[in-house]
Amino acid sequence: MKVNTEELALFFKMFSDETRLKIIEALVIKEFSVNELAEEVNMSQTAVSYQLRILRDSHIVKYRKDAQNVFYSIDDEHISYLINVAKRHLEEED
Repeated sequence: MKVNTEELALFFKMFSDETRLKIIEALVIKEFSVNELAEEVNMSQTAVSYQLRILRDSHIVKYRKDAQNVFYSIDDEHISYLINVAKRHLEEED
């Protein structure tokens, strides 16, 4: 499937929000429940849930249910790779 520039721009837009980036960076390290993630990024559970829905719809994060709990993680290794490459790029500019 060939990706057009509009789809690519929408994908990168997900990384342009500081709140979403905090969530993504936390999930790169490990899987979290919504409550744990809200505590980790120092945000309300409602705000985290809202951002997770956006990230899930964009296939950046995925979830799994375990009884009554829902756990979130990065959708695949490409997301972690993009974050790490961007960090290295910015570190090289110094």
